[in-house]
Amino acid sequence: METWSEKIRGWLAHLPIERLQHPTPVVAVVRLAGVIGQVGPLRSGISLARLAGPLQRAFSLPGLSCVALAINSPGGSPVQSALIAQRIRQLAAEKDIPVVAFAEDVAASGGYWLACAADEIYADASSIVGSIGVIASGFGFNEAIERLGIERRIYTAGERKTLLDPFKPENPEDVARLKAIQAEIHTNFQAWVKDRRGDRLKAPPEDLFSGEFWTGRRAVELGLVDGIDDLRSAMRRRFGDDVKLRLVTGEVSWWRRRLPFRGGWESDGFSLLPVTWADDVIAAVEARSLWNRYGL
Repeated sequence: METWSEKIRGWLAHLPIERLQHPTPVVAVVRLAGVIGQVGPLRSGISLARLAGPLQRAFSLPGLSCVALAINSPGGSPVQSALIAQRIRQLAAEKDIPVVAFAEDVAASGGYWLACAADEIYADASSIVGSIGVIASGFGFNEAIERLGIERRIYTAGERKTLLDPFKPENPEDVARLKAIQAEIHTNFQAWVKDRRGDRLKAPPEDLFSGEFWTGRRAVELGLVDGIDDLRSAMRRRFGDDVKLRLVTGEVSWWRRRLPFRGGWESDGFSLLPVTWADDVIAAVEARSLWNRYGL
């Protein structure tokens, strides 16, 4: 009678030993697409809260050889950019896995901050890359409400609580305070790029960190990216034609998939808030203004 050990040896004899010794390489693909941070009153774009799960799953795939970041973002919140990039670096160090970023239409401002979380960055020749700077914009309505006969009433505890109030005349001290904050954030951005790109940067800081943006081909010359390539081609050359590209996305709850209207309901952590068509419009306008900055 055949023993269990003999049966096991028989089964193993029929297995593709070559495949066991050289398993098919796996590349986890994480898409970082859209505006970073809060897009509208009830909508979030790219944020650590939304990406924490997918990133953890991406770095935990069996047989993982690399994590590829597919980036298409005009930027947004510097805080969320830094938090996401830091999480990527933490997971890469813990799992000892290389990370490669691929810029699609845009990897600018916060989008480039995310790209720098990778060990290597590639782009299309016509990608928009760079915009290493900080911007704040708004409107002033103080003259408009005077013409309409509207009286502005506001009460505060704390003399600086009305900083840059759009319904008051612009205060030079408020502007100076805002510029000081922007300069500090800009310094942090520059330090991150210098730390991640190091000697690969090929232009003086006053050019690289002016807020200007370039095509992917020019970005290669400046050292902001490492070459012109696309994700699938690069991964196949690096790991072979049989490489498995595994797209890792966020999970959508079953009840959201069954809602008959777009957007459904969003949780603010305390209650469920209905997302209306007006919220969609506001979010779309705010996101479009960021994309328009790069002519897209």
